[in-house]
Amino acid sequence: MNLNYKYIHPDFKLNGISFSFEELKEVGYCLIKEGLSYEEPIGNFLLDWSNDEDDLEVSTSGSTGIPKKIRLQKQYMVNSAIATGSFFNLHGRNTALLCLPADYIAGKMMLVRAMILGLSLDYVTPNSNPLEGIFKIYDFSAMIPLQLENSLNKLNQIKILIVGGAKMSDTLKVAVQDKQSIVYETYGMTETITHIALKAVNYIENSTHDNFKALPEVVFKVDERGCLVINASNISDQEIVTNDLVQLISPTEFEWLGRYDSIINSGGVKLIPEKIESKLSKVIDVNFFVAGLPDEKLGQKLILLVEGEVDKGILLKKLQSLAGLDKFEIPKEIHSVASFVKTANGKIQRKKTLNLL
Repeated sequence: MNLNYKYIHPDFKLNGISFSFEELKEVGYCLIKEGLSYEEPIGNFLLDWSNDEDDLEVSTSGSTGIPKKIRLQKQYMVNSAIATGSFFNLHGRNTALLCLPADYIAGKMMLVRAMILGLSLDYVTPNSNPLEGIFKIYDFSAMIPLQLENSLNKLNQIKILIVGGAKMSDTLKVAVQDKQSIVYETYGMTETITHIALKAVNYIENSTHDNFKALPEVVFKVDERGCLVINASNISDQEIVTNDLVQLISPTEFEWLGRYDSIINSGGVKLIPEKIESKLSKVIDVNFFVAGLPDEKLGQKLILLVEGEVDKGILLKKLQSLAGLDKFEIPKEIHSVASFVKTANGKIQRKKTLNLL
């Protein structure tokens, strides 16, 4: 059965109420006119989805640059929802929780999955502690890492959780190992209509857990820079060239290394911040990142930026004695700022945060 955006599964419910495609417009108007501030974007999306246009406008998050508006085909959004449903075996009458803002693609796609797959979707205020005051058990949900971190004590209320928007820290991955919930880290972006690859975080059966694996009908290759190129005809008419450095394992599997545009050239040595940060996370338990600052001798010098107050002397000693950390990977300077600059969905904006120095 070829489903299009006008198809609404008969089991679809929004906060316990069933709606047809024709009724979505009225629901949208009501949420905009009478709803709370976080309900207005849900209403706007339902209006966009129920009009006669084949595409709609969405905003990118702006985590790696200036936020921009792009248009996505509704049919491709339907295809993405079907692929996710197939991967996780989601079907009519399964329950789902929307705790992400519907301003961005991740929140919008929770609504699309519910309508197409027949999920009974409840939505709550998209804050940093979404399960607070929630006692119901859900089959499926999506969160950013901060929300997951604050929901660990109630995580068993979510059977399957996908986590995106930012990289999961090693500490957070360890924290979910003893949970009943099945947790997946996602790889994707607005242009790929959320995730096109997934990585199991717990209940891991083999040693390839560091690799992202493609959803159906998605194929990968790398360009001359070593960056990921995505071919996914079910969600995009064109190849999607990224700035993500990867180790390609196969046409459907890769290990994510870092961002090409964040590489630091220090004295002729190319340093990938994300790989260094993975090592540093063993001794740093607050928000941090490494970056390159101009230096007369080295071209760029590696620095560490930490959120909040920190004893720099003690921290430096920890770094110098950290096993597996190459001498070139030890930051030349340690800086701290009171609060990092972040996007609305919790991603750290590195360049804007660096400007605080």
